Amino acid sequence: MKLHVLVVVVAAWATRAFASRLQGRQYNSGTWGSNGTLAYSPPFYPSPWMTSTGEWADVYAQAKDFVSQLTLLEKVNITTGVGWASERCVGNVGSVPRLGLRSLCLQDSPVGIRFTDYNSVFSSGQTVAATFDRNLMYARGYAMGKEMKDKGITVQLGPVAGPIGRAPAGGRNWEGFSPDPYLTGIGMAESIKGIQDAGVIACAKHFVANEQERFRQAPEANGYGFNISESLSSNVDDVTMHELYMWPFADAVKAGVGSIMCSYNQINNSYGCQNSKMLNNLLKNELGFQGFVMSDWQAQHTGVASAAAGLDMTMPGDTSFNTGVSYWGANLTLAVLNGTVSAARLDDMVMRIMTPYFYVGLTLDEPEINFSSWTLDTIGPLHASVGANIQEVNYHVDVRRDHNVLIRNIGARATVLLKNSNNTLPLESPKFVAVIGEDAGPNPLGPNSCPDRGCDKGTLASGWGSGSSDFPFLVTPDSALQAQALADNTRYESILDNYATSKITSLVSQANATAIVFVNADSGEGYLNVDGNEGDRNNLTLWHSGDELIMNVSALCPNTIVVIHSTGPTLVGGWYDSPNVTAILWAGLPGEESGNSITDVLYGKVNPAARTPFTWASTRASYGADVLYEPNNGNAAPQDDFTEGVFIDYRALDRTNTTPIYEFGFGLSYTTFSYSNLVITSTGAGNYNPTTGFTQPAPTFGDHSTNLASYQFPNSKFPYIKEYIYPYLNSTDAETASMDPNYGETVEQFLPPNALSTNPQPLLAAGGAPGGNPALWDVMYTVTATITNTGDRNGEEVPQLYVSLGGPNDPLVMLRGFERLSIDAGGSATFTASLLRRDISNWDTVQQNWVITNYPKTVYVGSSSRKLLLSGTLDGIIIRH
Repeated sequence: MKLHVLVVVVAAWATRAFASRLQGRQYNSGTWGSNGTLAYSPPFYPSPWMTSTGEWADVYAQAKDFVSQLTLLEKVNITTGVGWASERCVGNVGSVPRLGLRSLCLQDSPVGIRFTDYNSVFSSGQTVAATFDRNLMYARGYAMGKEMKDKGITVQLGPVAGPIGRAPAGGRNWEGFSPDPYLTGIGMAESIKGIQDAGVIACAKHFVANEQERFRQAPEANGYGFNISESLSSNVDDVTMHELYMWPFADAVKAGVGSIMCSYNQINNSYGCQNSKMLNNLLKNELGFQGFVMSDWQAQHTGVASAAAGLDMTMPGDTSFNTGVSYWGANLTLAVLNGTVSAARLDDMVMRIMTPYFYVGLTLDEPEINFSSWTLDTIGPLHASVGANIQEVNYHVDVRRDHNVLIRNIGARATVLLKNSNNTLPLESPKFVAVIGEDAGPNPLGPNSCPDRGCDKGTLASGWGSGSSDFPFLVTPDSALQAQALADNTRYESILDNYATSKITSLVSQANATAIVFVNADSGEGYLNVDGNEGDRNNLTLWHSGDELIMNVSALCPNTIVVIHSTGPTLVGGWYDSPNVTAILWAGLPGEESGNSITDVLYGKVNPAARTPFTWASTRASYGADVLYEPNNGNAAPQDDFTEGVFIDYRALDRTNTTPIYEFGFGLSYTTFSYSNLVITSTGAGNYNPTTGFTQPAPTFGDHSTNLASYQFPNSKFPYIKEYIYPYLNSTDAETASMDPNYGETVEQFLPPNALSTNPQPLLAAGGAPGGNPALWDVMYTVTATITNTGDRNGEEVPQLYVSLGGPNDPLVMLRGFERLSIDAGGSATFTASLLRRDISNWDTVQQNWVITNYPKTVYVGSSSRKLLLSGTLDGIIIRH
């Protein structure tokens, strides 16, 4: 049992020394921006316990009954991952076979199930955000959840609100929704409802201010040649945290999300997974989060300190992949026994895990996991990390149903028509179509030939990293457009090489050519370097000389249509206004039905109505924030100061009065619409009352023995797996087990004040329920307007509601509502939106609460953030225009 010696060797490291390390950080005397000192994150203890209120009450009682039956070892087992590749999923915790609980299976990803087969690859979050359609957001979440459920997955590691997209070059922006917090919040809420209605726990990630890949993990950065000892610190002020980065997580909590993943980065120089201000204060107290906080994979840096700061589950369980060493496991068992983690804190961890488990309808008799993340072979090792227990590990269950129909529909309805000169589109049996560009065709080695999609070959339908998934098939634009051309008896030729200049010149210069140029820009997670891009994009230009390709083709062909597949905005200023570029479409990352989706739009089977979920600026500097590419703090943690505050994307351009090329929320249709009859009605909602009072004392469920003999590794008949993380100790002597020369120190010498308190705690004024103070969700006003289809085609329109809060430090306008309406030619429909109290409130740093200021509030309704056609003021009366 050599492994168990290794486990307890780090007991002091995990339970004492690292608690002191955290304490020193959180008591850093510096204040961001004061005399050049570093940002710091103030302490907040103890970690709040569940309140069992509202819709959680019934399942709380069910979880309490279960947890009350658990031993200390079983509780530790549920909170601790078993180690990288030690079980079938990317993350597993230990099981409780005595009570019928099999190992919880945690699995990527934001676009489909990672590391398996016979699953769908959905459009990215950013792409579905472009639909501005709540129903499609929900349907996508539900379909993904059903596939996860059918594979035996317990927790889907998504959706994503961090990154929100502060920097347009951010590598994982495509996994999330939009740099607008309102749109991202709706995307989060609808996705979570869909996933959890399908019977799987959703995991909102990455909390919080996780806005770039570079420097997110010091070891990863070291591998790229950067000499830093700690991960990047995102330094965010109180107002910006509340009004921008926390906003969509509040929507997630309000929607009942079961788990939240803390991030790799530091926030104000305290790591995300041991940051008591973020986890205890903001998430669990102010937002009233009732579920569990899990670490990102290897984002846990301490043992006791992370438990005290609000971490509930560690993933994948080992301190580094395949070491067999854990900050928790045996160390957490010992920490509870020696009093450095209270029994109540451990009970709360387990309650927070099991309550969402029952909340989504999971039982104590779930079918087994039917796939292995570590091989697609039918027969393989159950414990892949050490090649142990060879058996049938993959059942190759086809979970796709007819989800390709939904994926095709989302891809088409997410395609943004940015330009359409002279009604070039839709195409109607054109005489000659010439398709140009590598992005139109297949990867020559197959769509899954690059691990985790870590290359940019062929058409781009997904970014790279853990957010990707293996394609069951990938319909390329070339194949779909060729099929359409055959049906129309159209001449069709394609050149799928961006650098075949002479051949391209010869083809597109021919008479009657309609040239469709496909280009892309890729990005992904930081552990992969693709063409010199270490996760984040190095620039905002198109890849593979895409800009030059467009300019070359459009110089020869007077009818050049451009289709962009990208993970965010690109700089189009060199060619977008050319008269020969007659149409431009952004198709995002559409997933497996890519070619069919774009063909449906180009040929008018779907009348586009999508809106760009980000701004297309003329310069990179216009966006207000960017990736930090070079260390700026010696070999210590790089300091990324979010000095722009809430002014990112369209808010940044509005603030500087900079004209975008295509503004946030912009998108054209094959028909036209008019807006009229704005009506703003006050609901007469009641007053906002700060939450007062105290919690109940921390509950505990069940007793445990203090005799260390009860916690030793079982007898030799128990199957021991090397590198597997267990909760057992290896000595009956606490000091020997801890390997801590300072074991006799009192708890007060290294734990932050109040960390172990189980006494009633004061409630926060801005808290009180999941999502924050319940009055924040009161409807204050309803807004309606009449939208009329003035064209000759049936179509859809996305009216958008914006609000100006009127203060000198407020954005010019902020999105606060939208609706996707289907309107027949000549017909009208009513746009309806609700303004919640939170929608018209600001965060007050003195009161530590939300307030409605005395500045005049104005409401706008229009077709984009810059085309605001109707307006009225909020003064409690009905206003008509």
